[in-house]
Amino acid sequence: MSTLKTLWTVAAKELAEIFRDRKIIINGLLLSPLLFPILILGMGALAENRAKTQLESELKLPVIGADIAPNLVAFLATQNITAEAAPENPDALILAQEKDVILRIAPDFADDWRASRAATVEILHDSSRQDSQIPVRRVERALQAYGRQAGAIRLIARGVDPSLGTAVSVTYRDLATPEAKRGMILAFLPYLLILSAFLGGAYLVMDATAGERERQSLEPLLATPAGRGAIMSGKIAAACAFGMIGLLLTLLSFKLSFAFVDSGPFKGVDVSMVAVAKLLLVLLPMVLIGTTLLTLISASVKTLKEAQSYMAFLMLLPILPTIILMVNPVKNALWMFATPFLSQNQLILMVLRAETITGLQWATYIGAGFGLGALLWLIAARLYHREQLAISA
Repeated sequence: MSTLKTLWTVAAKELAEIFRDRKIIINGLLLSPLLFPILILGMGALAENRAKTQLESELKLPVIGADIAPNLVAFLATQNITAEAAPENPDALILAQEKDVILRIAPDFADDWRASRAATVEILHDSSRQDSQIPVRRVERALQAYGRQAGAIRLIARGVDPSLGTAVSVTYRDLATPEAKRGMILAFLPYLLILSAFLGGAYLVMDATAGERERQSLEPLLATPAGRGAIMSGKIAAACAFGMIGLLLTLLSFKLSFAFVDSGPFKGVDVSMVAVAKLLLVLLPMVLIGTTLLTLISASVKTLKEAQSYMAFLMLLPILPTIILMVNPVKNALWMFATPFLSQNQLILMVLRAETITGLQWATYIGAGFGLGALLWLIAARLYHREQLAISA
């Protein structure tokens, strides 16, 4: 039997077996395409609703010393910020999350105001709480507007043009394209796609080696005249095909879901078929790396449970680039496209931002990705040639 015929025969056998299991089809192929869009779009809708609620609704602001600065309190009311009675223990209320923000007006506010000095107000808040960011920004903007208005009036009263205090006028021209801005919103998507590619064929490839070894069905297969490398390659090919089908369904579900979004942060997101094709090409080496690595692990353990025990560690690997880039954002460099997980993260973001990927970047990525996959394949093939592989624990 030729090597190629053996490979396709084993691959067809593995795919036929896995497609007979409805639970695996639902969990492996349908769960991600259904769950990911619902999760992401649901989170976007919740974030949009929360932002609108906090930005547009009346903000009730406890003010300590409101009687000291009645004009300031009146101005805040014009900004849809209503002053409330001063609490007895403001720090405790903030720490207990009963209030998002509290304003304290300094006792000498009136004296400083009459003397045309900078009068002090203090904003009490907990910066570690994300839900307090919007109320705090609303209070900050209102106080800054009041300060600018009062400062201009003071200068005019003294016959001074307020614009003299502005030596430099700063304007902004944002060169970010709409696609790039939407790419920022979808910055979490690379982790989901990389994880799906890396572990998409995990169950099939682990069951095809560690599972069959435990069930003692691997020994008859390895006893055939077919080469062990071809047998292993067939199992890897089946897992890769299964993983790519799952990825394609996931990407198409995103494309379909975004088409029905008419508001919120994902409005206008268009995942074109060209982008889908590019993303599949980006993720193809990761599918190969994941399946060969899992084959290597499965060939080195004795039971399926032992192989599955590595899953917790493997699930952490795709998130490493996200953590690194959050702590230390870096500009794209050629070496990144040869680094596993980081290269996929950067390329997916470039596709989502509709940025041009150069031929050198593609060549570096494809060469490094398939090179690592080939290296893992060689190591796994050596393990497949061990006689102990066919022996069940």
